[in-house]
Amino acid sequence: MNVGAQDPGEIDDSTDDSRGGLAQGEVHVWAASLVQSASILGLLRGVLNDEEKRRADRFSFEKGRRQFTVARGLLRILLGNYLSTDPRHIDFRYNPYGKPELAHDSGAGGVRFNLSHSGEVVLFAVSLDREVGVDVETIRPEFATEAIAERFFSPAERARLRALDPGLRTRAFFTCWTRKEAFIKARGKGMAIPLDAFEVTLEPNLPAVVVATYDDPEEAKRWSLHELNAEPGYVAALAVAGAPSPIRHRSLPLPTFLDAYLRANER
Repeated sequence: MNVGAQDPGEIDDSTDDSRGGLAQGEVHVWAASLVQSASILGLLRGVLNDEEKRRADRFSFEKGRRQFTVARGLLRILLGNYLSTDPRHIDFRYNPYGKPELAHDSGAGGVRFNLSHSGEVVLFAVSLDREVGVDVETIRPEFATEAIAERFFSPAERARLRALDPGLRTRAFFTCWTRKEAFIKARGKGMAIPLDAFEVTLEPNLPAVVVATYDDPEEAKRWSLHELNAEPGYVAALAVAGAPSPIRHRSLPLPTFLDAYLRANER
């Protein structure tokens, strides 16, 4: 499960494991599959706290329980590695808009993170002292309609989408959508920021950029966007506070990764 470099100058070292350090100004993007064996699923459930287990159990279908357990368990193990702490002891808190962050008593040390999943893919973004937002979407042509664009895209984005060759519009729709979602997630306000209140690039030949933020023209300059070259059938994007960052794209080699976790936490 690889997420490769898309923007010029990015670093793609998807064969690395998670022991590499997180440098100041750098962003690590991890990709993993939500389809895992029963043994790995059991291990990941064991990392969750009681409330997370209850949340998982509230899903009506096995698929929802599995996906939540894998995503949340991997998040805990990843963050535990960066923080050099037992992932079972990590505490989360949520801002007023629901964005998760590390509680101070988890030894956060400036670590910021975000995650997104769609279909059977989950992405995690981790940085130091810089807010991040990540989004991945399955390409669904039935969702990429003019009616959805009319509701959520800005007038300029809709015009640029219509100007594209029809064969390019579905992917461009999801390019626009993931960049918008990544941006509002990075800002930490979610859907309190209307998706048509700002403008991003969507054309295949243009770099990922926040073109304009209509409520505060200066806000667009405070963020950088990156397109992530996701698995076939998916589109993904990353938003980072400040200037463009070195992005290290990594794929979770789960057997090795979880083996290392078990050894580190042997009783």
